[in-house]
Amino acid sequence: MQKAFVDLHIHIGRTKTGKAVKITGSKTLTLQNIVDFASSIKGLHMIGVIDCHVPEVISELEETIQNGVATEHQDGGIVFANSLVLLLGSEIEVYDEHSSGPIHVLVYLPTLKKMKQFSEWLAPRMKNRTLSSQRIYESGIVLQEKVKALQGLFIPAHVFTPFKSVYGKGVKQKMSEVFRLDLIDAVELGLSSDTSMAEEINELSYFPFLTNSDAHSLEKIAREYQVMAMNDYSFKDLHNVLQEKEGCHIIANYGLNPKLGKYYKTSCAKCYKQKSADVCQCGHRQFIKGVSERIQELKGEGNRKQRPPYIHQIPLEFIPKLGPKTLQALRDHFKTDMDIIHHVSKQQLQTVVKDDIATLIDQARLGKLLVEEGGAGRYGKVKREEA
Repeated sequence: MQKAFVDLHIHIGRTKTGKAVKITGSKTLTLQNIVDFASSIKGLHMIGVIDCHVPEVISELEETIQNGVATEHQDGGIVFANSLVLLLGSEIEVYDEHSSGPIHVLVYLPTLKKMKQFSEWLAPRMKNRTLSSQRIYESGIVLQEKVKALQGLFIPAHVFTPFKSVYGKGVKQKMSEVFRLDLIDAVELGLSSDTSMAEEINELSYFPFLTNSDAHSLEKIAREYQVMAMNDYSFKDLHNVLQEKEGCHIIANYGLNPKLGKYYKTSCAKCYKQKSADVCQCGHRQFIKGVSERIQELKGEGNRKQRPPYIHQIPLEFIPKLGPKTLQALRDHFKTDMDIIHHVSKQQLQTVVKDDIATLIDQARLGKLLVEEGGAGRYGKVKREEA
């Protein structure tokens, strides 16, 4: 049994030839850059790239295998020369007659062959499969059944965010009204919620919770992640983790303090101030409902699954005074972000950076930094040590 640092939601910004995949993604988010950065800088063992249905991305992966840069794992996944395992994923938008708004879901398939079959199946049901997160003109349940026919995993994405999520709209929609619960393998929490918040929802009681970055740039990779106990880094073992089979399981979820998320509190869509009246101080009347308030509308009593700890994680780039040059100095000395966050002592940090920065990093690991709440699309901010 071995530990794996895992982030299962990473976008491709551009293909090898420069064509856009995730339009809002960074141009530096190429397949090769993702593989290199996730392994050598972030220190991950397994990643999910969720734009692998795009034909040019499939071709690029096939080329890496033909050139000996990577191989297909016998139990699913692509193994690169640096030992990083890439899982073949796809993010898809569902908006059928059963849903109150567009919903993003994550699909993972074990092999390139099955991903190619899935891509071909999507082609007549999607206006442009060369782009990320496109709407499928098919029901959510039919999509689930196709994924299961291909031995894949089906995971609703960032389930509480105000936009494009199963619980995001201001109606009391249940996941069971849109999907078959028995064909869901896990749910992704998103940046503005954590385990203690999500387990308030009855129908989520027995699903594993995943914490992923939804990275739109290289630096955002692993801003949320999980540590898993696995026998091998493969698609099969990810499935075993979610099923808690053969000793595989989630050891811990590492995610943002939900207050740092962009949609934690109900806030003004114009000036971002938290809602205190029907009209904001700036005169604007439109507010974006926060995840914390949304969960209060949906919560209920029910059985609670025993879960791994959810550890509030403040990414290094969020820490005050820790600029790009200082972060690079830390990486040069300690190798990866996972080493800096999990393995390096405060005393070791002080050999590379000033004492106040070392103290802030240590306080972040101990949950001792105050956070200014985010909302309406603006991230919260790290402030200072608790009194």
